[in-house]
Amino acid sequence: MSRSPGRDLLAGVFVVVGLAAVAFLAFRVGEAPFSHKGGLALYATFDEISGLKTLAPVDIAGVRVGRVTAIGLDEDYRARVTMDLNPGLELPVDTSASIITGGLLGDRYVSLQLGGEVEFLQPGEEIAFTESAVVLERLIGKMVNNIGSSD
Repeated sequence: MSRSPGRDLLAGVFVVVGLAAVAFLAFRVGEAPFSHKGGLALYATFDEISGLKTLAPVDIAGVRVGRVTAIGLDEDYRARVTMDLNPGLELPVDTSASIITGGLLGDRYVSLQLGGEVEFLQPGEEIAFTESAVVLERLIGKMVNNIGSSD
């Protein structure tokens, strides 16, 4: 029994094309860092980010306009979030940022609400108005303590 070299070549090409397709889809779904061109880098400082992660979406009115690229602490031990937004995006200087819970799994993302000023934020500037994440466990704990102390 001899095998045809043409059949082996065809099988090899099929395997290579299949692996390339899987790699493409993996990078596309996972949004590989080198697939993003970069744009407007802005910062926002929050008292509580509770589960916000790097690569989390940043949106305006439900439309994705960027993502979180880094999270760290500032000199006052508050969470400083670095966002990479679409180039050419013009955000008024009084734009505010909120951390919102989305989906059934409780994924966190940053939502931007545009202000009304005529001046725009420049790359590397800080969003001054922020609203921290709501931590459900703390709210429940406060309610339980208040109910228990009213007796």
